[in-house]
Amino acid sequence: MPSLAFLGLGAIGRPMAARLAGAGHALAVWNRTTEKARSFATEHGARLATTAADAARGADVVITCLPNSPEVEALLDGPDGLLAGLADGATLLDCTSGEPAASRRIAARLATRGIAFLDCPVSGGVVGAETGKLTVMAGGDAAVLEQVRPVLEAFAGKIVHCGAVGAGDALKAVNNALLALHLWSTAEGITALAKAGVRPEVALDVINASSGRSNASMNLFPERVLTRAFPRTFRLALLDKDVGIAAAVARETQTPAPMLQLASELMRIAHGELGEEADHVEVVQLVERWAGIEIGAAP
Repeated sequence: MPSLAFLGLGAIGRPMAARLAGAGHALAVWNRTTEKARSFATEHGARLATTAADAARGADVVITCLPNSPEVEALLDGPDGLLAGLADGATLLDCTSGEPAASRRIAARLATRGIAFLDCPVSGGVVGAETGKLTVMAGGDAAVLEQVRPVLEAFAGKIVHCGAVGAGDALKAVNNALLALHLWSTAEGITALAKAGVRPEVALDVINASSGRSNASMNLFPERVLTRAFPRTFRLALLDKDVGIAAAVARETQTPAPMLQLASELMRIAHGELGEEADHVEVVQLVERWAGIEIGAAP
């Protein structure tokens, strides 16, 4: 089995790394907050790396899972950086929901050393990571993807080759932009119906048996909004970042995309209003505030 390094033990990175450790891979781990890496190493029998270079040293495959591309690029250089530890012929899989242009820059730099690169953002949330059912959107050489497929299968239920480097990042960003649009538009529709005297659970029952249904209406609203649970599983700040990437992709490709641009602006406003720690579903609360009604409460 290939030896692995995993950098970035956040909400989704930690269960992904746990799946790899559970599959029997020799695994080194690194995290910006050392204590998170130390507790993971103790729990899963992984090697605690002191730097990014230390993590990459001796690894056949290095996996990064960070908030955005600038954090990945910042790890490349210097005596403690990934380039100092990566061996010629190794592969870097970036599971960050990143920026296509940044992934292309990283891939070009690594290619000069004979190091392969795939952008491999994932979808499916913490539960998907814990159960090994994530969807991986891979950009890069299809032959490289086939070589590392057994590694990805430890945490993925679906692995899709999306195209050249950056294609995975672009697809993940657009997917999350659609999530944002579904959340916001469903919130607007349900609040308007509540003010018109239609109970939210009745509205959702009809919508979910009709053409307006979405993951937001079928799962997020019944489980998180009507219950007022609003668990914090995916930060709004990250959704804001992803939708901004989708809007940028549309601009860079000169694609008329007013809805993507609007989604980016709405997420920026919501992020500013609700703060850094808010969950993405909490955007519904902002729509409620503007409408002057709480979904589930009597109009």
